[in-house]
Amino acid sequence: MFWAAPPVSRTITAAAVLLSVPTWMGIIDPYYVVFLTYKIFTFRALPQLWRFVTTFILTGPKLGLLMDPYFLYTYGSQLETQAARFSQPGDFFVYLMFVAFVIMLLGGVYLGGVMLLSPLTLALAYTYAQENPNRQLSYFIITFSAKWLPYAMLAMTFVMDSPQSALLQATGLVAAHAYDFLTKIWPEQGGGRKYISTPQFVQRWFVQPAGMAQQRSFGTAFAGRPQNVPQQQPGSGGGWASGFSGRGGGWTSQGPGRRLGGD
Repeated sequence: MFWAAPPVSRTITAAAVLLSVPTWMGIIDPYYVVFLTYKIFTFRALPQLWRFVTTFILTGPKLGLLMDPYFLYTYGSQLETQAARFSQPGDFFVYLMFVAFVIMLLGGVYLGGVMLLSPLTLALAYTYAQENPNRQLSYFIITFSAKWLPYAMLAMTFVMDSPQSALLQATGLVAAHAYDFLTKIWPEQGGGRKYISTPQFVQRWFVQPAGMAQQRSFGTAFAGRPQNVPQQQPGSGGGWASGFSGRGGGWTSQGPGRRLGGD
């Protein structure tokens, strides 16, 4: 079941569980994994660059250990497999890198936030709502259209945690909308260019072997032959028809042939 799940979503969800459980059990000190600018941008010691990653996969304690990975995988996997905007290999990965970068600048550097998984989850929820605005879903005991999902999550954070936490979480909404603006709104409605695209080397990371099935919202897609693999030429000896070649080579060397039943 794990390997059948979408690769990016399963990886970040598993990483969140593997880091958060020992952290909130007291095995790992959170001080060593949260986002601290003076530990990253420093010249007095080696920069602790792992904090760029761990700050996005450390959940909240108690209920957060359950809810954060659930939301992370639910919205992430549905976007990775069903969103039309992430149809090319690596598109979802580039999206995550972009929104994480914006969240880090706004939430980590500007607002001084130390745990940035909550804004990342809200970014996923916002993009999911943009893809499925009229889908009905339940959030705790309330049922509403998906377009209101990110604002419902913000309201819950505001009430159950604090206004400061809601402000930090809102940076995820800003990051996701910035991606939406640069890749969809501005190119399609403003007549501008598309500023974010998936590099070819990233696409190669996520190219699936030929014939592998992938579930999409419009049905089951099968990966084709990778572009860097040359197509086999007819009569070259590798296909099922190669055993029918005559003395002179392939089928083309046998002459025009005759109609069955003729003279």
